Amino acid sequence: MRSQSRTTLADVAKAAGTTVPTVSKVLSGRSDVSSATRTRVMRIVAELEYRGRSGRDKPSRAERSRFVDLVLSGVEGSWANRALSGVEHAAEEAGVDIVVSVARPPDDAWLTRLLARRLRGAVLALVDTTSEQLATLAAAQVPIVLLDPVSQPPSTVASVGAANWAGGRAAAEHLLALGHGRLAVLAGRRTHLYSQARIDGFRSAITQAGLDLPDERIVHTDWRRARAAEQATQLLRDTAPTAVFACSDTMALGLYDAADTLGLRIPEDVSVVGFDDLPEAQWVTPALTTVRQPIAEMGEAALRMLLRISADPPPEAPREELATRLVVRASTARPAGS
Repeated sequence: MRSQSRTTLADVAKAAGTTVPTVSKVLSGRSDVSSATRTRVMRIVAELEYRGRSGRDKPSRAERSRFVDLVLSGVEGSWANRALSGVEHAAEEAGVDIVVSVARPPDDAWLTRLLARRLRGAVLALVDTTSEQLATLAAAQVPIVLLDPVSQPPSTVASVGAANWAGGRAAAEHLLALGHGRLAVLAGRRTHLYSQARIDGFRSAITQAGLDLPDERIVHTDWRRARAAEQATQLLRDTAPTAVFACSDTMALGLYDAADTLGLRIPEDVSVVGFDDLPEAQWVTPALTTVRQPIAEMGEAALRMLLRISADPPPEAPREELATRLVVRASTARPAGS
């Protein structure tokens, strides 16, 4: 592999079987490049670890622009709104403007649009980035911060997240203290970092208590309420837990739907703990016990981190993890008969 200091645009162009101007078009977000060529150039950029040209006489992005991009995996639901409010609040304080984009995988259109803008940098919220996309952003010298990263980010990429492991453990400790022994988990996708961390924290408390959490009592689904309701119905039928930890409030609402379908009462027949503390957690009946994730505060922290690294790139990418907190409401109680 070539060292970063020796890799040039010409090296990338030769390895990709194209020209230097074409590579430049890809890195600047030009649309007049075929999808196949764009994909090939991005792959070579990642393989050769090309990081763009540098020079003291070249103005920094911080000097060229007052815009930052917030890239969201979707704009539906309260999570996105809270993240946006946090980013916007920090941006207003700093005197910068926000551009909002939506990343819809596997389409790279969001990346092309981002590269074409004269940005100071970008916050990527819940965006499942590929190594090629991250390498292309680095090559184009666009500073980024991952907000609640979907997968483990490389050491070169800054990130802000929540204490997911500790939050999962707090949920288990609460249910154990109430006397629950037959516990289950309604989990997110297996590949999602934050979902797995919540499960691991939950399981650690159960194991320490001398109990077991067998695989059949951990059901993976996506984060949609309807799909969670389908999986939760099967989980409640097959395993009859006295308490369930849902890895998001949205999935917890799906669990409420499943319990209603089966004629089960919350918390008399099954206790429920969610994760996020979205506004919906207080609107539902009974009000949802959940782990509060400081989403707006995470958005603020991500924007401030982005402005710091764009103005003065650190030798190592910073990481920040904000604390979670259990919020006890009416959806949890001692198990029936205890």
